[in-house]
Amino acid sequence: MKFPAYKIWLSILLLATFGFVHAQETQKMYLSGIGSDHTVNWQFYCTAGQNSGKWTTIPVPSNWELQGFGKYNYGFNKDSVKGKEQGLYKYKFKVPASFKNKVVQLVFEGVMTDVEVKVNGKLAGPIHQGSYYAFKYDITSLLNPSGSNLLEATVSKHSANTSVNAAERKGDFWIFGGIFRPVYLEALPQQHIARIAVDGQANGNFQAQIYLKNIQDAGFLSAQIYTIDGQKVGSAFSANINKADTVIQLQSTLSAPKLWSSEFPNLYKVEFTLSQNGKTIHTVSKRFGFRTIEVRSRDGVYVNGVKVKFKGTNRHSFWPTSGRALNKGVSIMDVNLIKEMNMNAVRMSHYPPDDHFLDVCDSLGLYVLDELAGWHGHYDTPTGTRLLKEMMVHDENHPSIVMWINGNEGGHNYELDPLFRKWDLQHRPLIHAWEAYGGFDTQHYRDYNYGIGNYMHGHDIVMPTEFLHGLYDGGNGAGLEDYWEAMWNDPLSAGGFLWAYLDEGVVRTDKNGALDTDKDHGPDGVVGPYREKEGSFFTIKEVWSPVHIEHREITSAFDGVLHLENRYYFTNLNQCTFKGKLTKVTDPYGKVTHAETSFSIASPAIRPFEKGDLKLNLPADWKNYDFLYVTATDPHNHELFTWSWPITKPEKVARKLVVQANPNTITIHEADSLYNITANGIKLTINKNTGILRRVENAKGVIPFNNGPVLQEGANNFKNFTQKFEGKNLVIESAFDKKNSYNTLQWTIYPSGWVKMEVRYFPGDYLTNFDGVNFSFPEKQMKAVQWMGSGPYRVWKNRMKGTQLGVWKKDYNNTETGESWNYPEFKGYHANMYWCRFITQTQPFTVVAQDEDTFFRLFTPAFKDDQWHNYQLIFPSGDISFMQAISAIGTKTQRAETTGPMGMKNIFYDYEKEPKRAKILTMFFDFSGR
Repeated sequence: MKFPAYKIWLSILLLATFGFVHAQETQKMYLSGIGSDHTVNWQFYCTAGQNSGKWTTIPVPSNWELQGFGKYNYGFNKDSVKGKEQGLYKYKFKVPASFKNKVVQLVFEGVMTDVEVKVNGKLAGPIHQGSYYAFKYDITSLLNPSGSNLLEATVSKHSANTSVNAAERKGDFWIFGGIFRPVYLEALPQQHIARIAVDGQANGNFQAQIYLKNIQDAGFLSAQIYTIDGQKVGSAFSANINKADTVIQLQSTLSAPKLWSSEFPNLYKVEFTLSQNGKTIHTVSKRFGFRTIEVRSRDGVYVNGVKVKFKGTNRHSFWPTSGRALNKGVSIMDVNLIKEMNMNAVRMSHYPPDDHFLDVCDSLGLYVLDELAGWHGHYDTPTGTRLLKEMMVHDENHPSIVMWINGNEGGHNYELDPLFRKWDLQHRPLIHAWEAYGGFDTQHYRDYNYGIGNYMHGHDIVMPTEFLHGLYDGGNGAGLEDYWEAMWNDPLSAGGFLWAYLDEGVVRTDKNGALDTDKDHGPDGVVGPYREKEGSFFTIKEVWSPVHIEHREITSAFDGVLHLENRYYFTNLNQCTFKGKLTKVTDPYGKVTHAETSFSIASPAIRPFEKGDLKLNLPADWKNYDFLYVTATDPHNHELFTWSWPITKPEKVARKLVVQANPNTITIHEADSLYNITANGIKLTINKNTGILRRVENAKGVIPFNNGPVLQEGANNFKNFTQKFEGKNLVIESAFDKKNSYNTLQWTIYPSGWVKMEVRYFPGDYLTNFDGVNFSFPEKQMKAVQWMGSGPYRVWKNRMKGTQLGVWKKDYNNTETGESWNYPEFKGYHANMYWCRFITQTQPFTVVAQDEDTFFRLFTPAFKDDQWHNYQLIFPSGDISFMQAISAIGTKTQRAETTGPMGMKNIFYDYEKEPKRAKILTMFFDFSGR
């Protein structure tokens, strides 16, 4: 039986509280809850804003805004650092008898922002300034060991230290207040181990620095390494200690350890024991991994001797109902989602995370860039020195941390740089985000074609810590394929990090629970506030799949071989599994039965960075199916991606669906400027002068699909229409004229009532946003669509990957990406259309494509923009469109055309106005209401 993480931790808490642990181990007693999902109520008084001026209670840990107190502030808010909001906390507690004669420390994992702490009316120590750092006070002398104790904390939301406000409070993110991480007591022996720093290298060399406190007598310090499940590894190693010793070095070597990496996160545990006169005084254990991080100048980043490229995202510590107060369950969810996108790295933006997040990165495998806070402003040197030490002591032993960052986008205090190496036993690399430093160029948001100085054409290792800035539906996945292929093939590229992992939509307790992203400041993520998956999620998953499949067309001559590239660093593809599937999909009317068959695929032995073949064991009748799927699964049984290919082409599907013959005859009546046509109970009205469809009606009533086809970015110069019968089929067509009416339209009405539209056209310019035709349909009458093609997510020209071929259905929604989160969005472009059944408030109608690579467009999302006008949602006119080229989408920092070739406009070179050189769009319509 599996238990929730908080229950496991609660058990530990109870054991520590009542002393049911070995006396020589550090005892821990929580005064708060262990996370946002398990809190403890404290007395609370807020001095300003909502619910201020009265004593009440508040859960700890939490941010007080999310509990209905104070004022919400986004970092750009001009008054965000002027407010005098304070939270006054009180909590009474008793200490267990087992704490007697122990050193008792009061630990705060994180408080926003300044906090003055008293125990039984006396100051515990100096006011702590800085939000994201664990700190502690020795309160042994302040405690009443046999009675009640009163803890008081006065928390100021904004700091009295201007440099702390500059580094933390003026950033591009929500600003909260409160005790937002756990609070607990630690009870240690009088002589004890105060800190441990470990370093396990890939060659098996292990070293540790053990910091001791209050050593009164000579003794012995020993260590033993264990597997994570408790099996001894190697021999114990030790050193003598003398009175007053403060730091001891221990070293050992383990033969052929299992190495830690993002692909194989092998962990060990080391236990240190302080002894005197044969008696154990104190025992402390730490998890660690054997791995080596090396930066080779003008070359790259090496993990365990292998050159790696980071595929990463920037993650804020955030949950919409609790702000920065989180729990281990959220950390597990986030790491799993990040890895599900085939990422191998995460940057802590822009401050150190909860310890449980780093624990999960250690155990599940993510490379972490841990960051000292700073956002255009930085800490002064005394404050920064203290906070850097707190970050280092708290985080130093996590094997997932492979780099440190000294501030973001100008928030670098250069005087602190030497301290990172001085205090880090592992000597991990140090970078400055958005600056050329330490042999890295980490500049943010450079255009794809940027080639000035070091970036892509210089000598430094290029590793942008932010390179595509998500905004609503732009960025993140849009443009990624172009950037990544360039990065993958550039020897000086060490990869990069997308901005950002999640939309910061916070629940506004002052606005009836509305989710607020502060306009365009917060909706930057690839997942929503509650981790809803946007379309870019799946694009990233495909683009960053370590199994890379070369483009391959499936024709009748297909030999069942797909060409692979292994983009892993430590995994042979024979450690992965592959499965194949063939599917025959249903038709719009449910007459064709869905059928599928699976087949085996042997995993090929392809080493990292090498190429090879995947041989599909296709059944003999594979050509009778519509789609082919191949799924790759990693060694830990997680899906890397499922790729799909068309076997059946749209033309074949159209031939099966479109019924032409019928014993009924077609009638046509000309009245004024209109053709009035009746075929098998379907009535059509077409304008004689323009060829535009004006009205559609059947026995059930009017279908309000009309006012088309209207060419988009092309001249709507259809002229000189004539009508004639070709057998029983009625043909209405315009005349071609090279100068005045070079675009032509032909309608064919079959006796069955099916209607064929063929448009031959020339785009309006060499470069166009989109090519195709539009129709009108009242949005309020649309209920749903069901279609055969790529789905279920919409696409953009620079975000075509991440979908799969199949039959999809989705109900109408008015989702605005990043502001509402009912995904997938209904509105937008959809790729590889075979057919689409439009389900309306009255009756359905069906449209069938004849040509490959046909898009259908559903309505227009609400206009969105940013202050630089980069995002630019560009859609055609009309309501429903059938297109052969679509627009790209920009990001918050780049217009679409600067994100790479896929983001550029569509090109049509041939301007000889001859019919045979025109683009041809052929569609079929079923207005029978079936």
